[in-house]
Amino acid sequence: MIPALLETHQLAVDIGGRRVVNPLDLTLNTGERLAILGRNGAGKSTLLSTLAGLRQPATGCVLLGGEDSQLIAPRIAATRRAWLGQFQSDPFGSSVLETALTGRHPHLGRWDWESTRDAEIARSALQAVGLQGMEQRQIHTLSGGERQRLSIATLLTQAAPLYLLDEPLSHLDLNHQIAVLELFAGAARDCGAGVVMVLHDPALAHRFCDRALLIHGDGRTEIGTVNSILTAKNLSELYGYPLRQIEDGSRRCFIPE
Repeated sequence: MIPALLETHQLAVDIGGRRVVNPLDLTLNTGERLAILGRNGAGKSTLLSTLAGLRQPATGCVLLGGEDSQLIAPRIAATRRAWLGQFQSDPFGSSVLETALTGRHPHLGRWDWESTRDAEIARSALQAVGLQGMEQRQIHTLSGGERQRLSIATLLTQAAPLYLLDEPLSHLDLNHQIAVLELFAGAARDCGAGVVMVLHDPALAHRFCDRALLIHGDGRTEIGTVNSILTAKNLSELYGYPLRQIEDGSRRCFIPE
């Protein structure tokens, strides 16, 4: 059997001594898309960074391709999963193309330089997010939305089978929000990529994901298909505000009462 891209066994996550995720058993296979939703401060980003190996779990373990992620060398782990954080730090100047090419570093030896093929992969990723023709722009001249799209292009350049995305729609206008979600939906459908993303819009989660994980912030979690989990009842409890559910064919949206 082909091992799952991502698994958690009895995973618990703490923030400042407070448990935000009680033992969670999760499996994500090739081609699956999972949305994580919850209030601000509920622990969504903390859980995602734990899945990415950036935090130690309180209990339990995270498996990448059937192996304990804590036992996998960082360079190898970076070929199996790509992580997009909420914030980008650019202490040094570099061009758009140079930044995108950093996604190839896990695939290179210690003293290797990027090849022509690596540059082609990076240019293709830049084109996928609409940044073609901007390869020589300095990153400090980019808008917030352009910088976010460059971060996504860098992840695509990394070419890992698993994407862990923390608020990938930050700074993006509606047009680019949909384009990015369709991009990762295509990666899941056409390339078998697994996608886990923190989202704030339940309607977009319902439209672009297969399953949803609700984090209540007190240790409770709920996981299931988007049709079973993303309901007005569940979301009203999750966000602490009454929501009305509206159906439009196969699509579902939610508005405040």
